[in-house]
Amino acid sequence: MTQAIETKETNLLTGNLLGVGAMVLWASGFPIAEVLLESWSALTLTAARASLAGVFLLFLWMLTEGADAVFAARWSRGAWVGGIGFGIGTWLLLVGQQMTDPVTVAIFASTLPISATLLEIILDKRRLSRGFVLGLSASVVGGIVATGGGSVDIGLGALVTLLSVLLFSWSSRGAVREFPELSPLGRTTITMSGGIIVTLTLLGLSVLFGIAPVPRLPSGANELMLITYFALGSYALSQLFWIACVGNLGVALAAFHSNIAPFYVMLFMLSLGAGWSWPQVIGAAIVGFGVVLAQR
Repeated sequence: MTQAIETKETNLLTGNLLGVGAMVLWASGFPIAEVLLESWSALTLTAARASLAGVFLLFLWMLTEGADAVFAARWSRGAWVGGIGFGIGTWLLLVGQQMTDPVTVAIFASTLPISATLLEIILDKRRLSRGFVLGLSASVVGGIVATGGGSVDIGLGALVTLLSVLLFSWSSRGAVREFPELSPLGRTTITMSGGIIVTLTLLGLSVLFGIAPVPRLPSGANELMLITYFALGSYALSQLFWIACVGNLGVALAAFHSNIAPFYVMLFMLSLGAGWSWPQVIGAAIVGFGVVLAQR
């Protein structure tokens, strides 16, 4: 009994550390994106980022677990699971931002814990404890506080954003549930393949119909360095940590960590000369309290 409790506590600690790592890496990409989007379209940048990340993870997977593990994986199923949330979901998030504004998107993205919890209730028959409900409420409130609240337009753009969050939750859960035989690295790699297929398809159609410019190579060592980190650090490793976190905590608890991301973004922006934001600090503290409360 004691050993089982210690194992559970270890899994919780590991899962939370992975969640923090995933969100820190993800947040570190926002300042870089601001620079790259000055000369890259959002769709081109998304497709390049996904492709570089996928190649990196595939190489890492083959290097650590061997070619047999890679070839034996159910790639078609992985592409389906990842394409929905990590491909279509990512694209819809950009569409939602184009239809509204970054603040509206950030506020509605803070509903990730709610959508993840609903999936576990419906698909996994999860029973909610009082502590979990209180922690969930704190996480959502903290996410709204961290993004500054503000007025939002509850229109089609907001609904598109909510759909993207739901799809991302579904794929995150599916990456763990559908492939219990794979390591977190394997799960991340095969589901990311779906995101690559979707984003490259969207990019190809956009170029064909003149919506997006023809992709180009990075100009100069500085831009190459930025896009390399943007793809490998803040996406490939972040997604790897995220999938591993979901495997330890479940998608509902793991989703709580996403609402601390605005605080991490602020810390990175501080190094670039941005100002201190008390709402983001307070919001992060509320979310942290919710994480602890829900896991008790």
